[in-house]
Amino acid sequence: MTDVAPHRYGFFTDTSVCIGCKACEVACKEWNDIPDDGFVFRATSYDNTGSLGASTWRHVAFIEERSRVPADPGRDGDGESGGIEGWLMSSDVCKHCTHAACLDVCPTGALFRTEFGTVVVQADVCNGCGYCVPACPYGVIDRRERDGRAFKCTMCYDRQLGGLEPACAKACPTDSIQFGPLEELRTRAAERVERLHGEGRPEARLYGDSPDDGVGGAAAFFLLLAEPEVYGLPPDPVVTTRDLPAMWRWAGGAALSLVGAVAVSFLSGRVLPGEGATGRTGARGRRGGWWR
Repeated sequence: MTDVAPHRYGFFTDTSVCIGCKACEVACKEWNDIPDDGFVFRATSYDNTGSLGASTWRHVAFIEERSRVPADPGRDGDGESGGIEGWLMSSDVCKHCTHAACLDVCPTGALFRTEFGTVVVQADVCNGCGYCVPACPYGVIDRRERDGRAFKCTMCYDRQLGGLEPACAKACPTDSIQFGPLEELRTRAAERVERLHGEGRPEARLYGDSPDDGVGGAAAFFLLLAEPEVYGLPPDPVVTTRDLPAMWRWAGGAALSLVGAVAVSFLSGRVLPGEGATGRTGARGRRGGWWR
């Protein structure tokens, strides 16, 4: 794989040590001056922010693992949900894909690739068209209702320019969020998974680290303790613009064929100077005498 930047940086989020403190969410909002999410009480979970969005660039998910109560012989079904047996917690963020569909579809150049390999939105260039929103295979980027422009994580581009790590990684008390050169993070993550397997945690796996996946690998990848779907992540993400080159080739071929057909039709049906409607010079005139 050829990196999109000579010195690519990223996030490795180890969910096995996440304690759900939401320090990363707070640090992200404070540093980037992100507005509140509406203070909505969802009454379904301790997760009050719900998901990533234009005003939530880091989102700590609280995933409840419920125990199973043995089935009641007098009731249908093989059991019912019991109390909470455990928690899976994960701090989600924009993946800063190697092949970024949001970047492909932006008509104004508001999205650009930085020298660190990350994908950033320039709010002052965004026209609010929203093309990037459905293009993202992770559902990360979103438009802010107050002005219609799109926003997402910048991996604290301004802090990186100053030689500082992103605010979320700086604030994480357990080092669940680790920041650094991407290749170093991948090596560290593989070692961590191997260690967990040795400790009897066979469910530990990496998500988004492979350059061979549908987005060419992510600059923000994760160590998960369950299937990706449990965390609300697509199991096999694919860049939504992967077929665009082929579509343009087909469209170009179709356009050339159409132009060729029109040209042939025009050339074969045109009347040369001096020819009558029959295509014979003066034939109709000599017989009908209309030219006299």
